Amino acid sequence: MTKIIADTTCGLPLDELADLGIDVIPQIIIFDGKAYKDDHEIDTPTFLSKLKSAKELPKTAAPPPALYEPLYRAYAEQGHSIIIPTPSTDLSGTFRSAQVSAENVPEADVHILDTRTVAGGLGVLVKKAKMWADQGKDPETILEDLRQLAKREVVYFLVDTLEFLHKGGRIGNASYLIGSLLQMKPILGLDDGKVTAIEKQRTSAKALNRIKELVLSQCPKGESSNITVSHCGGQERAEQLAKELAERLGLDAIPVYEVPPAIVVHGGPGIIEVSFFKAE
Repeated sequence: MTKIIADTTCGLPLDELADLGIDVIPQIIIFDGKAYKDDHEIDTPTFLSKLKSAKELPKTAAPPPALYEPLYRAYAEQGHSIIIPTPSTDLSGTFRSAQVSAENVPEADVHILDTRTVAGGLGVLVKKAKMWADQGKDPETILEDLRQLAKREVVYFLVDTLEFLHKGGRIGNASYLIGSLLQMKPILGLDDGKVTAIEKQRTSAKALNRIKELVLSQCPKGESSNITVSHCGGQERAEQLAKELAERLGLDAIPVYEVPPAIVVHGGPGIIEVSFFKAE
């Protein structure tokens, strides 16, 4: 049997992951020199509250190998293989941490995939991996199916400020926007796992409407798109966007997730993101 190990950057609620039987490893949040396990010792509302009084911007660290190794050993003893879909290596050191752990537990059959994405799209890939594992697919087939699906993902997102992405070194080729935006609001995306600038609008409302236009012009109708909406501190806005997109795309509903602290550290409060997968 193949077991799936996720981490908190997949953005799926911990209770949903538990119900699915998916192990989840926490990212590490560092606030004023103190480390917290993402979503285990600090959730998003608590993070936002602490951010208001923080002396400096928080930082993140990838999960240490010691968090993976007990699972590796337990599953190796039970004769299970392991698949770990990780966030993009350009955004997180999680892949390397999982890899070091595998080197420390050579008896475990571990397969680690850099998905080149994060948040809602990564959550979809994690759930797909679990579904295919339950269907009895072998690890190599699951990995290849994940790679092919990941190539078709499209991501659009907004942030209230580029400060967090800039200071965290996650802004990629969108860096030219720094110092030139004034009151402009950039629409950002992911290009091969890197944050990239798509275009810019004069207000957040116009940028959000433009994202809606882009999604509706590119996203397939129906369940095959695996579309999700993610946010931080904007539940009402995210739910309204999901409702409008669902109506136009022929869906009963679109999942809305709150992004975990490990993502908010680098995107800042006010993130809203849409992820979907183009047709083959």
